[in-house]
Amino acid sequence: MSKHTTPGHSRPALTKIQKFSIAGVATLGAAALAFSLVPGSADAGTGTQSVEAAPVAFKQNADAQQAVEAGVIKQHTAVDKQAKAAKDAAAAKAKAEADAAAKKKAAEEAAAKKKAEDERKAKEAASRAAARKPVYANNLDGWIRQSLDIMKAKGIPGSYEGLHRNIIRESAGDPNAKNGWDINAINGTPSVGLLQVIQPTFDAYHVEGTSTNIYDPVANITAAANYAADRYGSMDNVNGAY
Repeated sequence: MSKHTTPGHSRPALTKIQKFSIAGVATLGAAALAFSLVPGSADAGTGTQSVEAAPVAFKQNADAQQAVEAGVIKQHTAVDKQAKAAKDAAAAKAKAEADAAAKKKAAEEAAAKKKAEDERKAKEAASRAAARKPVYANNLDGWIRQSLDIMKAKGIPGSYEGLHRNIIRESAGDPNAKNGWDINAINGTPSVGLLQVIQPTFDAYHVEGTSTNIYDPVANITAAANYAADRYGSMDNVNGAY
């Protein structure tokens, strides 16, 4: 039995479910039409009336079937759209979650990379600083050289020769030397250390960053050099008791 369609329009393609639904409707329609043509019905006594009624019943059943088909197609089309919309929404959500996870991972990797780079730079800087920091020998030569570096940083004049010459004359290079017989000793403030400094002078001319112990070799030298610079212009200008 052919299906009626409206001229100029075509039906959308039917899904498998739609085809099964329409097939069921078609079966019911065919059964109804067959029933209307069975002899012995209300019109069986008049053969002419039965023949005339058949086209009318056929048309009514065809129209009803077409209406049912249209409703089924519309219903299944709506279901298909809903399913597609749900599928698209799930795909969009999955993509958004994947993008967010990718961004988070990229940010974490960038942070880890920056941290590692900062640590590397800090280690390199510390290594360079350690390499630049001089190591002084724990002897007269080392004490003088360390004192000269401190004096240079503080703007205190003096040379290796000037310091060495006065140290040898004052203490013979002994950082624990102590004068117990001169006027300073008599006054209760004996001269001590490499450059024979008395405590009041050491306290007044102590160089910041050095030990506060007057017997400390570097602290004793720098305080004496600071005093000599103030009194004589430089330790280089001192050639006798000062």
